[in-house]
Amino acid sequence: MENLLSIIAVVFYFAATCMIVPGLVHSSGIRIKLVFTLAILAISTHGWLISDLIINPNGQNLSILNVASLIGFIICLVLSISMWKTRLWFLLPVVYSFSAINLAAANFLPSTFMTHFEGRIELLIHISIALFAYSTLMIGALYALQLAWLDHQLKSKKSIIINPNLPPLMMVERHLFKIILIGTLLLTATLVTGAIYVDGMFAPPNAHKAVLSFVAWALYCILLWGHYQQGWRGRKVLWLSISGATLLTLAYFGSRFVREIILH
Repeated sequence: MENLLSIIAVVFYFAATCMIVPGLVHSSGIRIKLVFTLAILAISTHGWLISDLIINPNGQNLSILNVASLIGFIICLVLSISMWKTRLWFLLPVVYSFSAINLAAANFLPSTFMTHFEGRIELLIHISIALFAYSTLMIGALYALQLAWLDHQLKSKKSIIINPNLPPLMMVERHLFKIILIGTLLLTATLVTGAIYVDGMFAPPNAHKAVLSFVAWALYCILLWGHYQQGWRGRKVLWLSISGATLLTLAYFGSRFVREIILH
């Protein structure tokens, strides 16, 4: 049953992607209602399956593949809802493909990392905030890449910039900094709740996570200060966004990838 659900979700994700790509390539109209319907079917199936993969009679299986799939689910849900208000056609094929691959990996390459939240509601709150912080800042990194790509197309005077399916440059920039601000606030809450509720946050097994997360937080704070106080735009914003996202990825997944995927 889980294998079938996984295949169904992957098919819906790629069907939604196939409805978007021609509009980006040929500047043709994109059928938003059909894309949204396919996306919701994929996301609903994804959510059902990932809940079965994580919720276990013996605890909660937060393996690296399950967590990555859960993050993909959150990102897809947020961006799919947002497609009605802004033109996200450049980003959606990326996140849909990422989620489809991640979900298939989580289902067909199972791994185990059992945790127990029973009676530890504060730890559940900390992890939930961390997931939303990471997902939000990953969306910010995608927006930064889109902004850089649109800026490059504009400067090189490529004809693709008149594609009606692509958003205006300034709108993307406004959304980018709102997303990074929200993500930074969530990351701040993650670090605060981690320092209060996580035992041994700075102990050797967890020290790299704390250090990398704090460095990423500092980079995002510098980025926001530079933009709002110094008017930073362009490459500085791109590199700081990507650097912060990379550090968070290493903090969240680095050591667990080695333990769960390579060594196991």
